[in-house]
Amino acid sequence: MQQVRSVITEFKGTHYDFGRSQAEWLKTTLMMENRAKEWRKRRPRFDINIDETMHAFMKYAPGIWEELIGLQDGLHMDMTQVLLNFGHYRVYAKPSGCSVFTTEDYMVRNYDYHPATYDGRFTFYKPSDIGYATMAPVSRITGRMDGVNEHGLVMGYNFMHRKAPGDGFVCYMIGRMVLEYCKNVDDAVAFLKEIPHRSSFSYILLDPSGITKIVEATPRDKTVRNHHYCTNHFEVLTHENRRVLDDSHMRMHHLKQLNGQMDAAHAFQLMNQHDGGIFSDKYSSWSGTIHTSCYHPKKLTCDITLGAGSKPVQLSLRDWLDGKPLPQYEITGQIDTHLTFASE
Repeated sequence: MQQVRSVITEFKGTHYDFGRSQAEWLKTTLMMENRAKEWRKRRPRFDINIDETMHAFMKYAPGIWEELIGLQDGLHMDMTQVLLNFGHYRVYAKPSGCSVFTTEDYMVRNYDYHPATYDGRFTFYKPSDIGYATMAPVSRITGRMDGVNEHGLVMGYNFMHRKAPGDGFVCYMIGRMVLEYCKNVDDAVAFLKEIPHRSSFSYILLDPSGITKIVEATPRDKTVRNHHYCTNHFEVLTHENRRVLDDSHMRMHHLKQLNGQMDAAHAFQLMNQHDGGIFSDKYSSWSGTIHTSCYHPKKLTCDITLGAGSKPVQLSLRDWLDGKPLPQYEITGQIDTHLTFASE
């Protein structure tokens, strides 16, 4: 068991300046050194094409391309290395878990993955050039794993499989784009149908209308369904599923014990406790629960904790946009593993 923490950061300004700011933060951490070690151990199974990647960003998320240039200038790094580490286009994904439950008023989610991939940052960002303000946990500096934007659009994603990858963006960059460029569920569905996907994931969407839509997306096909539960198997594109889905079906069984009348605090507790059948300690297998988060689209708030059993931190995007100071600058918790976060 070890103590872990995630730093809460804030930034208002252009994407380029945001990139420069993140570059300065990276220089104070072991993040790039740890990334270099990972690339030596795990040869990339993809190619970096600068022109192709630039054109894709300019079509779907031009502001984030400016952020990448800011990172390049701040780190004095060639663009190939920038795209390798921060571009998240044509990137190979490891297996993972994750469980999501929604009602009309909230989305509660367990993010399950490997601690060495976890940045340990939760960021409030308001772009002054293009895009909506967001608050979200950070993935690989430029990506987001779940979150909410200023219009109350909430997004989370769940891994499905890694077979037959295609040319396209990976989940955490797609998640960032959805939050920053889509106003509501309908916008997000249209965006997810259009953008090229590297791997196969389900994207769970909720907005203040109270309607949840789940987009099942692969490099080959996309479909949309209305549902309140999601783990790690497709319900429509079943031909795309992995062969071994026992753990995913087990967590789905326990998720179905939750219901639409359950208040958010109770649902959060059930997702975040060891004996609920949903929380996972399988960190070395790339599927341990790192954070539990609960987003309220009508209130623009988030409750989040690291590991199991800690009191959640309550954060408000609306308060921050209204100029109120952040209530704290750190999220702490405990996870039952010796594995450390990427920045440590």
